[in-house]
Amino acid sequence: MKNVGFAYRVLDDELNEKLTWESRQFRNTVQSWVNKRFMPLVTECYLDGRFPMELVPEMTELGLFGIKADPIYGGHGLNNYDYGLICRELEAGDSGLRSFVSVQNSLVIYPIERFGSEDQKKRWLPLLTSGKAIGAFGLTGPEGGSDPENMKTHARKDGNDFMLNGSKQFITNGSIADVVIVWAKLDGIVRGFLVEKGTSGLESREMKKKLSLCASNTSELFLSGVRVPADSLLPGTMERERTYLSCLNEARYGIAWGAVGVAIFCAEAALEYVRNRVLFGESLTKKQLIQEKLVFMDVNIESALRRMIDMARLKESGKIRSRDISCGKMVNVDMACEVSRLARRMIAGNGIMAEYHVMRHMMNLESVYTYEGTNEIHMLALGRDITGENAF
Repeated sequence: MKNVGFAYRVLDDELNEKLTWESRQFRNTVQSWVNKRFMPLVTECYLDGRFPMELVPEMTELGLFGIKADPIYGGHGLNNYDYGLICRELEAGDSGLRSFVSVQNSLVIYPIERFGSEDQKKRWLPLLTSGKAIGAFGLTGPEGGSDPENMKTHARKDGNDFMLNGSKQFITNGSIADVVIVWAKLDGIVRGFLVEKGTSGLESREMKKKLSLCASNTSELFLSGVRVPADSLLPGTMERERTYLSCLNEARYGIAWGAVGVAIFCAEAALEYVRNRVLFGESLTKKQLIQEKLVFMDVNIESALRRMIDMARLKESGKIRSRDISCGKMVNVDMACEVSRLARRMIAGNGIMAEYHVMRHMMNLESVYTYEGTNEIHMLALGRDITGENAF
């Protein structure tokens, strides 16, 4: 029988053919590294509740930091297809791995390059792109959650310095970061500040007892009388309001690609499992309910992949809208959640075992569903775009 297998594989082959040789090599190298170096460690890291920091030098060597950043600052100057596909390969390994790279690229390197002064760029970007410094993005507060404008963290001018007070929660890399971009209200408007590790009054506390994103560093940050010099303010964040949204759009774009990667991993794992199992004398692949689940996976992953190819094209052309990115993050993550659940059920009792990985992915996706705007928040953003009415 010809053309047996998931239809999204054909689309993926077509995408691969359109990439440059360099882009294909980059993607293939990262995919191989995830399989050979990261996957043998991830179960242990997940159960121990730690991120494998010992792999950071290898990640630097692969070129995972500063993927799109200007080469003048040590970046690689690659495009949105490259960034998206790398996020996809990383999340197929673990959402925590993609989060680590996503924060470094989209939420730290990107805002410094876009909103920072030349001195800030020259100081921090070479360190961040080389992996010599790790960054974090301190936006979410315990009071505001998905509503950053409701944050209580604030800044005030004190002579030639700024004083920061407040707290942040669920901050990826928070307790291992060398620099944190802390978002705080200055005269009622949210602005970004660079706060270095060791600054007096800054305390980080890793959040333990997580049941999701366990192979990722997640922290609380406490700022009590944190004094930073005037040149710690990202000057570009003073030019207009809600500059943090452009950072979130960069990260959400990577998340939408990552959701495709984790969904493909789970679908392939489920198909391989049922092909090698017999129930009542027949292969599981002959069962109607199994085929129904596989069809759901296939058509939804193919649709999500087409969406991301289109989004990459729009992003490259500069025509992408926040609406497009909200839609991609919302729909793709919801799809990946359902695919992971179906895969877990198809693998039956073995589906809860660490060696099959799908339960880990399923648990991680519950966090991905929530962070950087819950699906409900993105739904309301799309509704506002349609109606012109704010229903938040």
